[in-house]
Amino acid sequence: MTWRYIIKQLALPPSSLLLLLLISVALRKRWPKIAMASFFIAMSGLYIMSLPITVEYAARVLETEAPLPPQQWPKLAQRADAIVVLGGGRETNDPAWQTDQPSLLAMQRVRYAARLAKASHLPILTTGGLHFGQPPSEAQLMADSLAQDFALTARWLEKESRTTWENALYTAQILQAEGIQRVVLVTNAWHMQRSRWCFEQFGFEVISAPVGFLSVANGRPLNGWLPESKAMWQNTALLNEALGAVFYRLTYSAD
Repeated sequence: MTWRYIIKQLALPPSSLLLLLLISVALRKRWPKIAMASFFIAMSGLYIMSLPITVEYAARVLETEAPLPPQQWPKLAQRADAIVVLGGGRETNDPAWQTDQPSLLAMQRVRYAARLAKASHLPILTTGGLHFGQPPSEAQLMADSLAQDFALTARWLEKESRTTWENALYTAQILQAEGIQRVVLVTNAWHMQRSRWCFEQFGFEVISAPVGFLSVANGRPLNGWLPESKAMWQNTALLNEALGAVFYRLTYSAD
């Protein structure tokens, strides 16, 4: 997992664009035209990837699943048998809590799942494995938050998965052993397209419950054309998701 993380970070912005800048400096005397092209691509990429307006329009491509209207929440038990919450990372050794905590991304999902569970009375499964091999699992951290912050008990914890595909694989082993095929799937809106596909490959009937939409109007001055550090992170996450969606369909099969 460590090497996979390093390769992934080097391949995605901003690392890949910073490497291009270094290449442009290294080649400026021997191959000035290549150096200039590298410099232009890197600077253009850094600018585009740092724009909130890029986030807004890129997210529209990925966020294809409609939000779940609140008036439908109390009736979810008629259409599904469990709520599945996908892990979204963790923050390590937070001094305020003196322990690891779910990331802000994961907490978006946990809070939404808690609201759905209280409205529908459906049981919850949290899914997410270890972070770089170190306990506790993401599933455990989310279950702890559900219990301590929302007075809800996760009925199942899936603690082995490292990817979205494995979220679906190991969740299927737990829930389908109890005859559960219909689930409400909670994850971020830009991650839902790939997540739903994975769970459907293992025979689940999925009700999408996306949260954290990025495709809404960005509400920034100058309509989002001013660079912003937050946008760089969001655009990188969207790019990673788009590449992941293509990679999954070419690589994975439940057969």
